Amino acid sequence: MTDTINVQAAADKFLSVVGRPLATWAEACVKCGLCAEACHFYQATKDPKYTPAYKILPIAKAHKARTGFLGMLGLAPKITEKDLKDWEELIFDTCNMCGRCTLVCPMGIDIASITGATRAAMASAGIGPADLFAAAENSRDRGSPLGLSPEKLEDRLEWLADDNEIELPLDKKGAEVLLTVSSIEMMKYPDSIVSMAKLLNHAGVNWTFSKKGYEATNFGYLSGKSDIAKMMTMRIVEAAEELGVKAVIIPECGHAYGVMRWQAANVIGRPLPFEVWHITEYLAKLKREGKFEFKPYTTPFTYHDPCQISRRGGAAADARYLMEGFMTDFHEMAPTGNSNWCCGGGGGVQAIARSAPIRYQVFKIKTDQVAKAGVETLVSSCANCRLTMDEAKAATKWTGGLDSIVEILASHLITKDDD
Repeated sequence: MTDTINVQAAADKFLSVVGRPLATWAEACVKCGLCAEACHFYQATKDPKYTPAYKILPIAKAHKARTGFLGMLGLAPKITEKDLKDWEELIFDTCNMCGRCTLVCPMGIDIASITGATRAAMASAGIGPADLFAAAENSRDRGSPLGLSPEKLEDRLEWLADDNEIELPLDKKGAEVLLTVSSIEMMKYPDSIVSMAKLLNHAGVNWTFSKKGYEATNFGYLSGKSDIAKMMTMRIVEAAEELGVKAVIIPECGHAYGVMRWQAANVIGRPLPFEVWHITEYLAKLKREGKFEFKPYTTPFTYHDPCQISRRGGAAADARYLMEGFMTDFHEMAPTGNSNWCCGGGGGVQAIARSAPIRYQVFKIKTDQVAKAGVETLVSSCANCRLTMDEAKAATKWTGGLDSIVEILASHLITKDDD
C-alpha cells in the first residue's frame, strides 16, 4: 500500500465507475454464498472473508451513497480510509478476476469486472500493492513490467535468432501478422518465443515483432491505472496500424489476451482494424489448414485451462484440437474446461510478493487435480500460470512436471529434416 491515501479521489472514482451495469449488480446480490464454493481462495483457506460477494461491497457502498432517501439527503455512510484499507487485500491480493464465481451466481454478477473497476478507484486513492503498481509504472517508463525495453527486445531477439538458427523478424514491413510477447516469456521462458517463431515460420506465415508495440501483458489494467492501461493498448494498436497487419497474436498469456481481445476497442474508443488471436487459437487455425504434422508425444499429462483463455476467452476447444492426434496420453482433470480452477496468480496477483503464502495454498488445489487425473505432468498455455505454478512447485516441493503447449508443439513438429 502506498503512503498517501486520497479518500476523496477514491470516492469520486467509485461514483464515476458505478454505471448502470455495476449498479444493477450491486443491488442484485442475494447473499446466497454460492460464489464462496466456486472461489479457490475460499476453498484453499475456508475463510469466509474471501467470499467473492464481499468484493461487491465497495461498489455497493458508493452506489448507496448517491441513491435512495439517505443518499439524496447526504446521510448515507461514506467511504472511509478504514474501508479502503480493509478492502485492499480482498480486491488486489485475493482476486484473480478469473470469473469462476460468475458461473455459479444465480444473478449472473460479473465480479471480475467489479474487481477491475474497484481497483481503478482504489488506485486513484493511492491504495494498492507497491510491487503491482511498480510493474505498471515500469511498463509505462521502460516498455514492460520487467524492464524489457525496445533495445533489450532487439538484443534478445538477435541472441535467440543466432543461438537457435531461426529467423525472428523485427519491424518487417508488409507483414500480415504482428506477434507480441510477454516479458515473462522473454526473460524466463525464451524457448516459448523460439517455439512460436518456429511454428509460424514452418507454416509460411508472414509475420513480425515490433519495437513499438511488443509487450502484451497490460499491468495498467491489472493495477487499476487506466492511463497506463490505455497507453499499453495503444502501443500495440499503433504498431499494428503502422505495419498494416491483419492480425495481432497474443502469446501464452491469459490476461494479455483478454485485455486486447475483449476490451481494447472500448479502451481506445474505436473498433480495432485487425483481428486478435491467442497463440493457441491461431495455431489451431493453421493446423486446420493442414500446415502442421506432429510426431507422437507419449508422456501422460493433463491440461490446465487458463481462466482468461478458456472460461472468459472462449478458446478451450482450440487447445484440445491442437493436442488431438499426437499427444496420445491425455487425461482431463476435473473440473476442466470452463469450470477449471484458477492457478491463483492471474490478475496481477503473481506480481504481489505478500500474496505468495495464499497462492501456495491455492496450488494444492491444482496438484490435487493432477493427482486425481493419474498423471505427473501438467501442460498449459499461459506463461503467468506457468510462473505461478513454478514458484509454488519450488515452495511446496511438488515433484510433478510443468510444460508449455507451444513448446511441445514446436519440439514435436515434423519438418523436412525428418523426411
